[in-house]
Amino acid sequence: MTTAPRALRNVAIIAHVDHGKTTLIDVLLRQSGAFRENQRVAERAMDSNVLEKERGITILAKVTSVEWQSEASVPTRINIVDTPGHADFGGEVERILNMVDGAVVLVDAAEGPMPQTKFVVGKALKMGLRPIVAVNKIDKAEERHTEVVNEVFDLFDALGATDAQLDFPIVYGSAKQGWMAATPEAGASETMAPLLDLIVAHVPAPTVHAGEFAMLATTIEADPFLGRILTGRITSGTVRPNQTVKALSRDGALVEQGRVSKVLAFRGLERAPIEEGRAGDIVALAGLVKATVADTLAAPSVTEPIPAQPIDPPTLAMTFRVNDSPLAGTEGDKVQSRVIRDRLLREAEGNVALRITETEAGEAYQVAGRGELQLGILIETMRREGFEIGVSRPQVVMRQAEDGATLEPIEEVTIDVDDEHSGTVISKLSERKADLVEMIPSGAGRTRIVLHAPTRGLIGYQGELLSDTRGSGILNRVFHDYVPHKGPIPMRHTGVLISNGDGESVAYAMWNLEDRGPMFIDPGVKVYRGMIIGEHTRGNDLEVNVLKGKQLTNIRSAGKDDAVKLTPPIRMSLERALAYITDAELVEVTPQNVRLRKVHLDPNERKKAERRTEDA
Repeated sequence: MTTAPRALRNVAIIAHVDHGKTTLIDVLLRQSGAFRENQRVAERAMDSNVLEKERGITILAKVTSVEWQSEASVPTRINIVDTPGHADFGGEVERILNMVDGAVVLVDAAEGPMPQTKFVVGKALKMGLRPIVAVNKIDKAEERHTEVVNEVFDLFDALGATDAQLDFPIVYGSAKQGWMAATPEAGASETMAPLLDLIVAHVPAPTVHAGEFAMLATTIEADPFLGRILTGRITSGTVRPNQTVKALSRDGALVEQGRVSKVLAFRGLERAPIEEGRAGDIVALAGLVKATVADTLAAPSVTEPIPAQPIDPPTLAMTFRVNDSPLAGTEGDKVQSRVIRDRLLREAEGNVALRITETEAGEAYQVAGRGELQLGILIETMRREGFEIGVSRPQVVMRQAEDGATLEPIEEVTIDVDDEHSGTVISKLSERKADLVEMIPSGAGRTRIVLHAPTRGLIGYQGELLSDTRGSGILNRVFHDYVPHKGPIPMRHTGVLISNGDGESVAYAMWNLEDRGPMFIDPGVKVYRGMIIGEHTRGNDLEVNVLKGKQLTNIRSAGKDDAVKLTPPIRMSLERALAYITDAELVEVTPQNVRLRKVHLDPNERKKAERRTEDA
């Protein structure tokens, strides 16, 4: 085992969601000369996915590269991996840690280390990576850098860091203003040079092994021209275009043998073809058709696969089924179960945190993942591709203990709220079987509450938190452990209003139904029997007629022509709809609409299903 012969560094940037990773990489690319001076570059250039730009979050791990030379060092190529900051996309993070030799832990100078920081840093420390701590957003009025550095040290210590890992270097700065420095007082006169110099000095060069070409595939993507592209770090040997390679699965079985059509290296935001990829470098290979994530790509003489990092199991599952509503096929063009199956299996190929299983009837597929957000992103992506699907309420993936007891996943929940709302938040989560761990003031009239709550108790809680805290509550969650089942948890307390016929909703009928509860639809919208059109103020479901028009006669009377003034309906986003429904309901997702409906559209079938549930 030797060190790569040339100046090369592979580093990951780890941080909680919205702590400034992607902005930091933008500035590093700009200041290292990766862009021309007159080149127009979008803000947060690494968030290339449409959904990433819309939501302002990183979903997929991506690689970029900068060339850096300080006065005291030789030119060094630094491969930088931007990692997702949300726990639902933790599968992406766990894989890319195989490719790097160091990590920059980015921490908000006001918020300090958050749950996702803890989740990823724990895995990075376990792999022996030596971290660099960068305290970002030092320009905030409420910054508290001294306390934050102490909190980071305590976190590393609690996660079992070695003495070498605890002796971490620190830089302070503001990615938005484009500077990092050894002291927080340096100010905007500095650039990113201190951080880049620190990466070159502190992160070791890649460790390479002697022998023929071998590389662990870490990420996968499809290219319309090159086909399947597999990215990873070369562990040993070299690879060239047209070289014969084979793919080995985790257990050493041969997956396929083929030729490499292109070897691509990362240069700034672009991928450029190169003549040779050498040990230690992060490259993307095209040409294979079956190999996937966690497979070893190697020379024909290699027989042993490279061990892959184990991935944490899924905690949440949803059932994807064919859309069988009366409006099926009117808005999307991909409605068959075969097409849905192929799309889900293709997604599971590149996303190792997903698990797809087919139901006995073959008409539905259970998709298990890390959380509501991850599955919600998958549904939204499919919706934009033209799919029509029916999706069930999220179900928690239970485990069986050795003694036969049922175990359920518990999450560590961190909530930042204004002091006045803390009592309401603790009361609501206690009803959902959460246990309070600690409650500390976080400055500026806010309180940080840490709880251990069952995953199923948190389904649908985000919207309730925002209502209870008037939009000021911030919730972060990360998987903690499996514990014995905590018993039933009360969920939605209200019933729903169900349409009793097919047609278009009428404003007059909706006006007369306003006393029954708030609506989810506008007038003039297509509805069908069994579709949920509003919320009932009481606990039972109610079938209503939203198609009834005003009776017109030639007799005039006082008050007959009262203006119809409707209260604006509740707009159901995809995530809100998934959290709202019960086990007897579905979310109908199409390219144009998100509708709520009952599983059984016929009222007689619904009654039979309710009786069967009660008898069970």
